[in-house]
Amino acid sequence: MNGTAEVRPDAERLVRVGEVEICTQTFGAAADPPILLIGGAEASMDWWEDGFCSRLAAAGRYVVRFDTRDTGRSTTFPVGAPTYGGEDLIADVVGLLDALGLGSAHLVGISMGGGMAQVIAARHPGRVDSLTLIATSPAAPGGPDRPELPPMSEELARKFAEPQPGPDWSDRESVLSYFLAGEHTFAGAIPVDEERVRRVAGRAFDRSPAPAAAANHWLLDDGKEQAALSLGDITAPTLVLHGTHDPLFPYAHGEALAREIPGARLVPLQGMGHQMPPPELWDMVIAELVPHTGAAAR
Repeated sequence: MNGTAEVRPDAERLVRVGEVEICTQTFGAAADPPILLIGGAEASMDWWEDGFCSRLAAAGRYVVRFDTRDTGRSTTFPVGAPTYGGEDLIADVVGLLDALGLGSAHLVGISMGGGMAQVIAARHPGRVDSLTLIATSPAAPGGPDRPELPPMSEELARKFAEPQPGPDWSDRESVLSYFLAGEHTFAGAIPVDEERVRRVAGRAFDRSPAPAAAANHWLLDDGKEQAALSLGDITAPTLVLHGTHDPLFPYAHGEALAREIPGARLVPLQGMGHQMPPPELWDMVIAELVPHTGAAAR
């Protein structure tokens, strides 16, 4: 396929995964190598932007994005009282592969989604053709050989220590301002495109019958079962993409992933903070992802 062609998304559809319905959307031909995009906390699939997904599909990939439970059009739970844990989010991803008829896929996870992807790759190696980790940190406990990883930046720690009033979730403008403020908080040296962030956040709000439910992700347990996880158990070819200006998981977190996952390769994203790669970095990110997710990657 021509890497510059526009590939329009297929219609959204709800699929049953265990006790929940998950909203999914695909780009490209189902016969191409599948890429499953796993978002971060509080993020619907809208944050994997159309232009980004379209370019991957135009390069010959079958791109799948989805709303995690409590975001977008997927099943939501009572606000402030989720009756599930982090392990359920992980099970949703594996169940989604089953529901879509995918024996395996190339997993691309960011932040919380990157942690989930690590667990899946370690527990279900046959389901993961390759692994790409963006803006995330080791999901497994470190051994005696792991240096102490640096904490979040002092500026970010100060902001977290201050009272953080949430938005009026019923008011579109309030929610857009909330997400825009968050983008500024976690951004690095690349200027924030406020119009773009408001556009993506607005689409997410308009698609979400219960936008306040997304905040449930901050209340989830980390999954006690992960205590027995070892990054050395990951056999999938692994690409680590990490911002050089990440205030939440400083660059050393990406270095730890690349050091502890056998054969992993680390690529710095210059100037990026803790965020979705902005369009300024799409050329570089896609140039890394396409060969990494080739049919012969595994």
